[in-house]
Amino acid sequence: MQTDSFRPDALRIGTPLSANATRVMLLGAGELGKEVIIALQRLGVEVIAVDRYANAPGHQVAHRAHVIDMTDAAALRALVEKEQPHLIVPEIEAIATDALADIEAAGVATVIPTARATQLTMNREGIRRLAAEELGLPTSPYAFAQSLDEMKAAIAKIGFPCVVKPVMSSSGKGQSVLRSDADIEPAWNYAMAGGRVNHGRVIVEGFIDFEYEITQLTVRAADPESGETQTYFCDPIGHVQVAGDYVESWQPQPMSPAALEKARDVAAKVTTALGGRGLFGVELFVRGDNVWFSEVSPRPHDTGLVTLATQRFSEFELHARAILGLPVDTALRESGASAVIYGGLDEAGIAFEGVGEALAVPGADLRLFGKPESFVKRRMGVAVATGADIGEALKRAKLAASKVRPVSAK
Repeated sequence: MQTDSFRPDALRIGTPLSANATRVMLLGAGELGKEVIIALQRLGVEVIAVDRYANAPGHQVAHRAHVIDMTDAAALRALVEKEQPHLIVPEIEAIATDALADIEAAGVATVIPTARATQLTMNREGIRRLAAEELGLPTSPYAFAQSLDEMKAAIAKIGFPCVVKPVMSSSGKGQSVLRSDADIEPAWNYAMAGGRVNHGRVIVEGFIDFEYEITQLTVRAADPESGETQTYFCDPIGHVQVAGDYVESWQPQPMSPAALEKARDVAAKVTTALGGRGLFGVELFVRGDNVWFSEVSPRPHDTGLVTLATQRFSEFELHARAILGLPVDTALRESGASAVIYGGLDEAGIAFEGVGEALAVPGADLRLFGKPESFVKRRMGVAVATGADIGEALKRAKLAASKVRPVSAK
């Protein structure tokens, strides 16, 4: 267990919408942010939700909601000065991180986990160089390119198969697996279209022949006795991704003791280097006892939606507690799984049928996110379920998800 000398201020949570309110601003108000907002409000926090479009899921449950371009540094700074939050919690990649650094340096608000961590993790180049070059963690071979010709040269060095991703994107957007020269130009074009912020730069990664992927949820939170920041771990989460986007997850993922120890060592090293407090989603590749670092998100992870069913405190409650300086408990209650519910059609204001049928599945529960517009492959909800083991839980989650039928509201 790693520790450092961070000691939170004497904890006092005020009353929302009063002069002594404890104010938290979320930058990004999607389905993950929505759950964080609910967790914060249960602890008596006043929450301001910010997103790039109106009526985002988190907007619907926050005390106040704003729509701005969060990559606009001036607009972001103006909103922070207007709302005067005590904590700023980035929930997406498309943010003017330099503005957050200025806000933190000026003492205007505390950025979670830190402004530096936000800058590094919002950019695959920053976090990969930190992990591989500064910390010496095992990763896939990689190179960066900012033109099609540079990408071709990088691929010639790394070889096929390989993966190309924009340096700034999420949920698999802009990501391609390349197996021959014919894939190169389409992958470049897709990466340029898929980045949250188009920096015209990609990472080319060598393909690792892994057995499975995990998300090691890692929490940096205050020890209730010493006040020092300690590192806590949830049970590992296994998941399936299609085109870089998660579709199923389960907890706990079976691992050898040696692999689990290595996974937690990697997670502890990278999150300690990033600093601050809060929950991190550390993505890792595993084969036998070998573990490779892939990515890290300084916030709740989509695969961690399964913790709504499995843990005493979900990843969202853990994040809320950690950023407020409160004690955490990462205990697993029972095995569980999650399965994504897609929109199935392109339309605003869709409806859902089969909700009752889904909730009749033993051990199952649903989260319908309330996104104002549906796309065929947009994640509109998730089914979670528990079971005697992860096999039974996954079967139940997939069955429940299949019962929910998005339909046109016209």
